Amino acid sequence: MLREKVEQVIEVVRPIIQADNGDVVLHEVDEASGLVTVELTGACVTCPASNQTLKAGLERILRDRVPGVTEVRNIGDTVDALPETSVSL
Repeated sequence: MLREKVEQVIEVVRPIIQADNGDVVLHEVDEASGLVTVELTGACVTCPASNQTLKAGLERILRDRVPGVTEVRNIGDTVDALPETSVSL
């Protein structure tokens, strides 16, 4: 149910992001914690304002319009935050 509401809001916001040659892909909605994981693609990947788009734009709108959403994270940021591991070949 939460995921459906998040998808509806993203569909409303998507054209604004696409107008700047970017896009947003929904990956996961954690019903228990309210964490929404998305992937910013296209021009958003290299745009210095993408974090602003994510936090001040998408996260703020989702938190306002979808009760239960607590945070929005970019999957690229999530992957970067994983601890590094040593690998021997």
